[in-house]
Amino acid sequence: MTNAYRFPLSRSAIRRLAVAAALGGTCLLAACAPRSGYINHLQPDIGPAPKPGKSSSGMYLDLIRQMQKQGSYYASLANIEAFRQRYGNPPALRQLQGDALRSTGQTDAARAVYQKLLDTDQAAAAWHGLGLIAASEDRSDMAEHALSRAVQLDPVNPGYLGDLGFERLRTGQLVQAREPLAKAAELAPESVKAISNLVLWMLLNGEAARADDTMQQADLPQPAREQIMRLAAEIPARRHDVASSAKVAAPRTTDRRTAVPSGLPDSNQIIGVPDSMLERFGAASTPNEVNP
Repeated sequence: MTNAYRFPLSRSAIRRLAVAAALGGTCLLAACAPRSGYINHLQPDIGPAPKPGKSSSGMYLDLIRQMQKQGSYYASLANIEAFRQRYGNPPALRQLQGDALRSTGQTDAARAVYQKLLDTDQAAAAWHGLGLIAASEDRSDMAEHALSRAVQLDPVNPGYLGDLGFERLRTGQLVQAREPLAKAAELAPESVKAISNLVLWMLLNGEAARADDTMQQADLPQPAREQIMRLAAEIPARRHDVASSAKVAAPRTTDRRTAVPSGLPDSNQIIGVPDSMLERFGAASTPNEVNP
């Protein structure tokens, strides 16, 4: 294991490491899952081995990306430091560091990394990371703003679109959630995550028959279907609980002219984000299912 961090590494050595990472077994996803309480990945996304002709630094960045797609965020942090010592600290490396810090619960450090990337070519990824942090902290206004900025900067990224749509779903904005979720599903029609989010929207929108047809056509695995149904029940239930709590906590006054009427909370103040979709779907999915 220590050889993976010894430098300098030859081109052939890095290529062997990349191939080994691509073909090796997966980690325990529940243990590797980020505890941010937000969508991340549904299953390992094993990309192709680095293309021949890439520089050693480019191949090494690809290896770090593959580690993160497999959920090995702590290992990626070690390799990020090793990369920095050898090749410097480019924005692409700092973006990977921010993702690894966020996914290992080091939220403040991740936020600081992302903030410094907003004026670089990694701005879209940085806004996405800031949006996920805000969502995990129930700061829905900030989450909406940051995820929208990520989509504006990278409008064909199905992951950004899906996370924006899910953020709107969990805050009860069904009409606004439809477009980004539909775009994500069409851009990544083989993505379990993208299709699952769209099916969830259909269920919350009262389109149960259409949702069932979509699950059948997409051949979603049974564990994924069960968890979609659970989410479809949990989101409205949590919204109802928050509404009830708001009524109980509403201030009382003897002056009827200034009494504050009770009712549903603002859509941007509804419920915390459900447990991560990685934990919900990942443990039951197979390593061969590729998700963008």
